[in-house]
Amino acid sequence: MPDQWNGPLERIDDTRWRIPRSARSDMRVDGIIFASDTLMAAIRHDQALEQVVNVATLPGIVGASLAMPDIHWGYGFPIGGVAATDIEQGGVVSPGGVGYDINCGVRLLRTNLRATEVRPRLKELVDQLFRDVPAGVGVGGIHEFDERRLRRLCVEGMRMLAELDLARPEDLEVTEAAGSLEGAMSDAVSETAYHRGFDQCGTLGSGNHFLEVQEVQEVYDAPAAERLGLAVGMVTVLIHSGSRGLGYQVCDDYLRHLQSAPARYGYQLPDRQLVCAPVDSPEGRQYLGAMTAAANFAWCNRQLLATQARLTFERFFHASAKALDMRQVYDVAHNIAKLETHVVDGRPRKLCVHRKGATRAFGPGSADVPAAYRDLGQPVLIPGDMGRASFVLLGTAGAMEQTFGSTCHGAGRVMSRNAAIRAAKGRRIDKELADSGIFARARSRTGLAEEQPAAYKDVAEVVDVVHRAGISRRVARLKPMGVVKG
Repeated sequence: MPDQWNGPLERIDDTRWRIPRSARSDMRVDGIIFASDTLMAAIRHDQALEQVVNVATLPGIVGASLAMPDIHWGYGFPIGGVAATDIEQGGVVSPGGVGYDINCGVRLLRTNLRATEVRPRLKELVDQLFRDVPAGVGVGGIHEFDERRLRRLCVEGMRMLAELDLARPEDLEVTEAAGSLEGAMSDAVSETAYHRGFDQCGTLGSGNHFLEVQEVQEVYDAPAAERLGLAVGMVTVLIHSGSRGLGYQVCDDYLRHLQSAPARYGYQLPDRQLVCAPVDSPEGRQYLGAMTAAANFAWCNRQLLATQARLTFERFFHASAKALDMRQVYDVAHNIAKLETHVVDGRPRKLCVHRKGATRAFGPGSADVPAAYRDLGQPVLIPGDMGRASFVLLGTAGAMEQTFGSTCHGAGRVMSRNAAIRAAKGRRIDKELADSGIFARARSRTGLAEEQPAAYKDVAEVVDVVHRAGISRRVARLKPMGVVKG
């Protein structure tokens, strides 16, 4: 695979670029990339554009092979890629279109605390969260589920936690799919996956996962922000984690299980990492059942992390979560394949929408948006890097028209983890962050080096592209105050 894209790349407008279907004989649709001039200059030097073309060859793909402005090279699909396949036309599902961290996603909590009152005790608060929130490679949590209970959790998702008083009804109401996606198949998940997940529900993990204490720094749409419970100067908590070892194992298992499926169904694929099977086939249904189980596990993971954060805030500030008005704004998935109905070529079609490093961004009026926000559009949570900002957006009608109701998911890496570690040699990333007023704690020696701000694109530029393209709109900017990482 080439390190730089040298094929045709046509400019559509100031936020969109096209790789025409004629660029390669096996392409079934165009490739469409959302990017600014600055972002595209970097994207051209990434293998991700070749992957956009490869995805455009998938059986049953409709519309276009889409890439968000945070696109970068991934396994099979680019991270930041979106692809929809028509189930009735033999459309396929591909584990590479979801990735290893199934339902890696983000949850935002708001409080009535002001940043000015928290900042004098910020270091102590971050230290306490670091002690209380399980994080790091292979680290287990306080919640353990034997296989029988874990199977039930993977099928029922947050509904089971609600029965155990570990989730509030209002938490489910403002979680994508209510934290319980239908169609999970407990028998499709391997014993190895269950073994890896038995003590990992309620743990951050490592890599780019984090828990951040943030300040609402700027509001772009005051009425929408008020509806979401956000105001300038308010303290929020952003949680970024996924399905941990259980989800990783599900992906690993099905990449092996589906190796022979392309030949069996007569597919010629340009990259073996695009291994796939028809959605409406035994193999496709089994993968989707296992992936859905892992997605439900991930929603439960973020729920238990949110529960722990609330408990820490209660003890630290000597007030109940209710008194702190510490409630959930929303929870979104980033890596998932979902069966959805969208209008294609003038008629509704049942599609399998892959979002890998992309966020659902359904517009106003969608029945899949919680009733509290339905007239606004779905809240979209975009985490940035530790040193700059994260954003709250809203889904739009434009996303429904252009991207199957999808938008970006974060800043997007510009530096590999190894390169970031080399760039941090001789430096103290924690001290650099502290000098800018951000307290960061990490379990591993390399955790902060890998995730230093320079390793990422400027999320503000990424968000500016999707805002100008009309596939989501800005509501608020959140500035990091304190960070806990694995």
